[in-house]
Parts: sequence; C-alpha cells; structure tokens
Amino acid sequence: MAVKEFKGTSLTDRLAASQKAKQEQLEKARAQARANQEGLAERQAARAAQAAERETRATQRKAEKLAREQREAAERAAKERADAEAAKLAAETRAKEAAERAEREKTLEIERKAARDARYAARKKRK
Repeated sequence: MAVKEFKGTSLTDRLAASQKAKQEQLEKARAQARANQEGLAERQAARAAQAAERETRATQRKAEKLAREQREAAERAAKERADAEAAKLAAETRAKEAAERAEREKTLEIERKAARDARYAARKKRK
C-alpha cells in the first residue's frame, strides 16, 4: 500500500501567498492613511474654529454675567439707600408726631388743670 501524497501547496507557495497578503494589507493601510491626510487639515481647521467659537461664547457669557452682577449690585445698593432714606423719613415723622402728641397732651393737661382750678375757685366763692 502506497502512502498517499499530500496534495497541497508547497512551503514556497505558502510563503509567497503570505508575503503577497502582507503587501496588500500594507498598500491598503497606506491608501487609507493618504485619504486621512487629505481630510486631516480640514478637520483640524474645523476643530480649531469650533474651539475658538466655544471660547468666544464662554468669554461672552462671562462678561454678561459680570455685567449682570454689577447691575444687580448697583440696583441693590440703590434700593438699600432708598429703604434707608424711607426708614429715616418714617422715623422723623414718628418723632414729629410723638412730639406733637406730647404737646397736645401737655396743652390738654393745662386746660384741664385750669378748668379744675376754675371749678375749685367757683366752689370757694359760693361758700
């Protein structure tokens, strides 16, 4: 019985096929790299433009926030001054009213005393 001979490719054929496949992969990778290089500058420019726009918007938002905070602080200060002025005016009004009330009470007391003295004198005169 004879041993069947292997009907396959020889070592040199397999090495050649492997080398050919490696060369095809290398060419494919180079082609893809060239395609990437062509669009790379455009993509980088677009990214840089987007980053600049983002930075501009952030700076603008920061400036708007600062202006808003300054405006609110000025409004608060004006309101506090107005409130303080109103409180001062109210205190002066209350003090003035209290003084007038005290004066009226004093005048009423004097009138009551005069009336009482007049009644007392009239009673003494009748006796």
